[in-house]
Amino acid sequence: MNKPQIISDNNSKSLKIKKKIIKIFNKEKIKKPNVVIVIGGDGFMLQTLKKNKYSKKSFYGINSGNYGFLMNKFSNNLIIKNLNKAKIINISPLEMQVKTKKNTRRCIAINEVSILRQSRQAANLSIKNNSKNIIKRLVSDGVLVSTPAGSTAYNLSVHGPILSLNSKKISIAPISAFRPRRWAGKIVSDKSKVIITNLNFKKRPISAVADNIEVRNAKKIIVKIQSRIKFSLLYDKNSSLQKKIKLEQIRKEIY
Repeated sequence: MNKPQIISDNNSKSLKIKKKIIKIFNKEKIKKPNVVIVIGGDGFMLQTLKKNKYSKKSFYGINSGNYGFLMNKFSNNLIIKNLNKAKIINISPLEMQVKTKKNTRRCIAINEVSILRQSRQAANLSIKNNSKNIIKRLVSDGVLVSTPAGSTAYNLSVHGPILSLNSKKISIAPISAFRPRRWAGKIVSDKSKVIITNLNFKKRPISAVADNIEVRNAKKIIVKIQSRIKFSLLYDKNSSLQKKIKLEQIRKEIY
């Protein structure tokens, strides 16, 4: 029998759930080994996964935030049953390599890499897949490179495509494209190396953001799937990540 590790955000709702779970685990045990219970919102889960990127453990999220796309609902009565029957999904993050005038930085992104204009002027970007041009010159507020897991987050808000978890694809979506105005982006293989170059870095600076880690004054950004890192996420039987993605595909917005 195993006692899971519990990691909680510091807000009152998360701490309240943590107390309840500790009380339950003092009486009952779970069958699954090496489980980490993460209590918080999606942002806290992303932060926790990055801190544990070489861990061999499985992560079970409990939502205490808003939507909680990466999380499960908490149930006092069903927590043990849900954990024992939870299904595992493995996802790999993007690796972002950013070259600036001063240095090169590397970060990982589980959802997306966002390239954003830093000033009032639109960014001038070229985008390649390895040595092949995707678009020679994009004038826009930026561009987004998204994983399937992140395709329903910021990517969906900029009208990027929703990708199935097993699609073996990544999405490249423009943010407020000005020229060419109707460029809809591109879906490429997850084996791709996406190279984004700032064509006018002196006059039109850009920043590169891996989920929530920002690198400013980027000259060139290289984005690819880092397959050596795999995160194991646990989901309740009836609310898997794949099901959540499918629901987003058919969801109708109410204004």
